[in-house]
Amino acid sequence: MTTQPKRTKAVATGSLAWVALLSQCIDSIGAEKFPQHLVEALKSLADFDYSVVFAFHRSERPLCLFHTFSPEKRVVFVDDYLTGPYLLDPFFKACWRGVDAGLYRLREIAPDRFYQSEYYRSYYMRTGLSEEICYTFYLPKGVAVAISLMRSGERSRFSAREFRLLDSVAPIVVSLARRHWREVPDRFDAGAALDQPHQDRALIENTVSTLFSQRITPRETQVVAQVLEGHSSDSIATNLGISVGTVRIHRRNIYAKLRISSQQELFSIFLKRITTGRA
Repeated sequence: MTTQPKRTKAVATGSLAWVALLSQCIDSIGAEKFPQHLVEALKSLADFDYSVVFAFHRSERPLCLFHTFSPEKRVVFVDDYLTGPYLLDPFFKACWRGVDAGLYRLREIAPDRFYQSEYYRSYYMRTGLSEEICYTFYLPKGVAVAISLMRSGERSRFSAREFRLLDSVAPIVVSLARRHWREVPDRFDAGAALDQPHQDRALIENTVSTLFSQRITPRETQVVAQVLEGHSSDSIATNLGISVGTVRIHRRNIYAKLRISSQQELFSIFLKRITTGRA
């Protein structure tokens, strides 16, 4: 029989307990203990198992600013993630698109077939999470930060009430975190085009184009990118303004050109080349 982890009793945002936790966060801005104090404050509102903070900037490898994982869990959640899977992470993609700062559920921003995608089956399932929600916000020089709160195993998802409560303090979380991590943009490549607007083509499309060079056409590159992200043929057709039948033809041609027969093989090739290229 599985024993459910003991939940921390939630406090009210107007209570003395919450004010004390919030004061602790404010006092520790700029200090090493700030992220842990922030996690403690958020846990007092709705319990969760893990938290991780990543900073994203364009095509550069993300920075892990903080995490609460054991050494064993860190391998999957941080080390493996940074070798390349982050490129297909819906939260990374959301930051790349420039979604508004705030709190999001993974399932609300992920593509329609994300949970059937090879990324989900080959990488994300290894995390053992039951749900992940994330605060996103932006720093100067085009840097985005994502603060993820995670529940694992057989634990229930965040309830609507818990999500609303965590969402209600999003302005506070973002304000504190922006001040604490204000120096993070300087840790990325100063020679990169930091303040230029996003390119018309998505990062994943540019990555696919680089990996497969002249073997596939620009349209097929778009299709490959969306297949890897977890879009269905219907979703790809809508996004590209073409018919579902045309999408299926593109997929058959792509598989033939790359000499593969499944999405699993496509993901394996992508991940292998990304990992090798970024080693």
